[in-house]
Amino acid sequence: MKKIIILILLINGLIIQAIAQEALNKREIADILFERYEYFKSLNIYLVLAGRNNPKLQVVERVADCYRLMNNYENAEIWYKKAITYPNASLIDTYYYAETLLHNKNIKEAREQFKLYYDKTGNTTKLKFKQATCDSAEKWMQSPINAFTIKNEQKYNSKYSDWGLNYYGKTEFIFTSDRKVSDKQKDTYSRNGDGYFNLYYSSGDQVVPLPLQTKDNPLFTTNYHIGPIAFNTAGDTAYITITTTVPKDQLAVDKKIKGSTQQLYTRRLQLIIATKTNDQWNKFKSFQYNNIKEYSIGHATLSKNGNIIYFTSDMPGGEGKTDIWYCEKLANGTWDKPVNCGKLINTDEDEAFPIISGDGALYYSSTGLPGMGGYDIYKVKGERSKWSKPENLKYPVNSTSDDFSYITRDSLSGYFSSNRDGGTGNDDIYSFSYNSSYKRPLNISAASSKNTVPPVEITKPQVLTPTSVLKKGENFIVNNIYYDVNKADIRPDAAVELDKLALILKQHPSSRIEVGAHTDSRSPSSYNMALSNRRAALVVAYLVKQGIAPNRLVAKGYGDTHLLNKCAKGEYCTEAEHQINRRTEIRVLSNNE
Repeated sequence: MKKIIILILLINGLIIQAIAQEALNKREIADILFERYEYFKSLNIYLVLAGRNNPKLQVVERVADCYRLMNNYENAEIWYKKAITYPNASLIDTYYYAETLLHNKNIKEAREQFKLYYDKTGNTTKLKFKQATCDSAEKWMQSPINAFTIKNEQKYNSKYSDWGLNYYGKTEFIFTSDRKVSDKQKDTYSRNGDGYFNLYYSSGDQVVPLPLQTKDNPLFTTNYHIGPIAFNTAGDTAYITITTTVPKDQLAVDKKIKGSTQQLYTRRLQLIIATKTNDQWNKFKSFQYNNIKEYSIGHATLSKNGNIIYFTSDMPGGEGKTDIWYCEKLANGTWDKPVNCGKLINTDEDEAFPIISGDGALYYSSTGLPGMGGYDIYKVKGERSKWSKPENLKYPVNSTSDDFSYITRDSLSGYFSSNRDGGTGNDDIYSFSYNSSYKRPLNISAASSKNTVPPVEITKPQVLTPTSVLKKGENFIVNNIYYDVNKADIRPDAAVELDKLALILKQHPSSRIEVGAHTDSRSPSSYNMALSNRRAALVVAYLVKQGIAPNRLVAKGYGDTHLLNKCAKGEYCTEAEHQINRRTEIRVLSNNE
């Protein structure tokens, strides 16, 4: 994955000038290029030096480092394995070797190398974390969650890096790619030799650059990265992540390159707000909290009502390297000061790529939470700085590689990005779709959140039929009596089933029943309880209209306290799984037949 949270580029004189002035040897040239983050160029020189008899350790380490930093983990593993055979090898080589082994699914060896590294550093906490990561990767790959089918979307992917697919209307998409528009394109990113990231549009099988009116606009240039992009609900405002294009004299100097007169500058990320007029994106302004001299801001996503913006930043006051932050929109249309989303979702490592999905959940990626290695995708419910416990989406959505940019409209299908093995390029775009034939094991207990009534582990009741025996204490599900999300309306399909229930009750005139309505676990439990009471009352009212005496019916709402599956608060479930819990049951209170 192209990590662009803190994107570092050199914007100084050409290396050729330095070579001419200082008459540097090959090793010195390669070292300067490496310090400039020009790994693609430096690697070619290091490989020549490493091909000699008895190459120096530092050269072997640099070859391994270049491959790792260019996300070529297969070759990185080979060269780190060589590096650690040297008696004076750096301890960090062992760590990087372990990381590449994990990425390449050599889990047993990775576990051993992590132990060697952390035994020498004495950090038992990190050792346990890495061991747990190896254990999870091994366990989850052996027992994958078969609820979803994963597919590489080759129509969007190329031999380059393609990621961050986002919805743009009903059938249109926009994503980020560093592909070259043509073979004649000269602009390349010296870090890996590919093009610069840009935004691409697709309405089918054809992929074309997204037209942005960048002429005479100093915010945009083809010489730096553009993307990803996020939209408001109306689709007329976009939040674009770009690398700052300000002149180098406006940037702070990070350091001088040893053995050279050159200096390094940090080009950080910033958010640009674009407005669409006359079907063109042509009005651009800077997000008010951009601060390119001190920190990056990028990867924006908006709440459904557009009043909260979430983003990734390494600004001061966070929990780790990069965190998820948010701002609330003020009455005048500006944004209030950034607030950290809190310790529950942020760690001392990297959190990035937040996306508010169509199902209202926040999906994001982290390297600091328990997972499989690299960036893993997590789901949380909540808002601002109050969230449910992060849920790892596990394998096959997650892998030992970097997995990120997860989007969905309905929990049943969507897209994410990954640099896992088997793709067509560096990062690829994958789709997922719910497997309707998947059956979740029934022996599942539901978890509860704080300050709510604990959900009861319950066996699914039998379905009520005309031949059912209405014994006192028996529970029945009224088949197909389900409800839309957050609604108490009697749907037409439910009315048909309630007519059948009325007929059964007329066949058992001495029976008295409780009508119990249940919700899924989403929304606060107090709201769910009130909603279920309304649903139960509506069912009773409907049955009374069908000629059932009111004194035979008792309405009872249970909210989210009696779930039939594992879909408790904070648990990842499809919409179909949640609907199982939005049901009507009857309990026989008495029957004198």
